[in-house]
Amino acid sequence: MSAEKRLAQLGIDLGTVSSPVANYVNAVKTGNLLFLAGKGPRAVDGRRPQGKVGREYTAEQAYQHARTVGLDLLAVMRAELGSLDRVKRVVKVLGMVNAVPEFQDHPKVINGCSDLFVEVLGDAGKHARSAVGMGSLPMGIPVEIECIVEIGAARKGGQNNISRKKRRK
Repeated sequence: MSAEKRLAQLGIDLGTVSSPVANYVNAVKTGNLLFLAGKGPRAVDGRRPQGKVGREYTAEQAYQHARTVGLDLLAVMRAELGSLDRVKRVVKVLGMVNAVPEFQDHPKVINGCSDLFVEVLGDAGKHARSAVGMGSLPMGIPVEIECIVEIGAARKGGQNNISRKKRRK
């Protein structure tokens, strides 16, 4: 099943792509790779989450924050590629967790994003990954995640937004 169809089946709305908060872009394409800039959790009730995992947030709450970061990363992929069906493979994920020094469950937190990628992209969502703790993150966010994606043609059973007329040329 295509990633776009899977999104619809799961009832997942990616929403709009969040804008960069400084002088950078959301993604850079070079060759058949798409490098996505780090993203933080989506705002809840108009406020971006702030705080450390292990103090203000549990690992389970941070898992949900990482999942919302994954939604934003998927939205960037779709905006850049026209369709998630062009994602050949999520190659690498770097997950950073703003945690108290004694916190040790960084991988459990970043699973929020990794699990979402596999849920939506299937085997193409399986990736190499680093999950590390940080003393702080921008704006005090609890999680920041970036990734590298391999680009291909639309996967079988999927659609991309290139019109049939353009494909015939």
